[in-house]
Amino acid sequence: MITWQRREEALACVERLLALPEQPHVVLVDNGSTDGTAGAVRAAFPQVEVVALGRNHGAVGRNVGVRRLRTPYVAFCDDDTWWSPGSLSRAADALDAHPRLALVNARIVVEPAGTEDPIVAELRQSPVPGPAWLPGPALGSFLAGATVLRRDAFERAGGFSPRLWLGGEEELLATDLVSAGWELCYLEELTVHHRASKLRDATHRRRVGLRNTLWFTWLRRPLAPAVRRTLFLARTVPRDRTSLLAAFDAARGVGWLLAERRARPHPVEARLALLDEAQRRSTARRYVG
Repeated sequence: MITWQRREEALACVERLLALPEQPHVVLVDNGSTDGTAGAVRAAFPQVEVVALGRNHGAVGRNVGVRRLRTPYVAFCDDDTWWSPGSLSRAADALDAHPRLALVNARIVVEPAGTEDPIVAELRQSPVPGPAWLPGPALGSFLAGATVLRRDAFERAGGFSPRLWLGGEEELLATDLVSAGWELCYLEELTVHHRASKLRDATHRRRVGLRNTLWFTWLRRPLAPAVRRTLFLARTVPRDRTSLLAAFDAARGVGWLLAERRARPHPVEARLALLDEAQRRSTARRYVG
């Protein structure tokens, strides 16, 4: 579990995790909070392994947490999400049964309304083709806060990129996993609850998310699809200061992109390119804030 500047939410989330029947070992990575989060969790829940980082490393905090574990599987959780009882056991059973399955993505229920997140329909109706043995629809990406994954697959793929920090960071890792021969899938019988925190900077998250989308596109997509996706974003994102800054941030990474660019193999591109149209029609993916 990663957290930053959300002490009360982190405490509530940890309490729910410790009450699960699976009794998971909880590692909380505090991304440099100054509100006393790490100390409060240590005091209230001494059985939790707390890692207090000196600054906000974003999604890389998950890499730090995974390195503290030796379990074959790891469940990710954000400070405003929590797993339903039984979901972790069912996820482990699915990963046990399918050795080439790298991760499973749960159904997401928005609280306090108890309604499904709009992204769930897209996961359930994923257009990505997959092998017949998959226990659920094949995916081309995932949502980290609602995922259980195979630790060795995650580590071999390098975990989350420090460059991307936080926001759409899953897409790069997902395509590297699929390119290495792993499968990803959605499992309906797993449930994660999400009560979106009000303690967030939506404008900054949009800026970073758009930058990361552009970076991923030019790191892993072949030239023609990369151009098409870039032009689509240019036509559809809000024409405002935040989008302009995101484009500037992305352009500043040109040197790194050229050095690290590795277009995914043609069979993988052909398989995952089917996501392009679904993402263009998506009502759950909007660069707004």
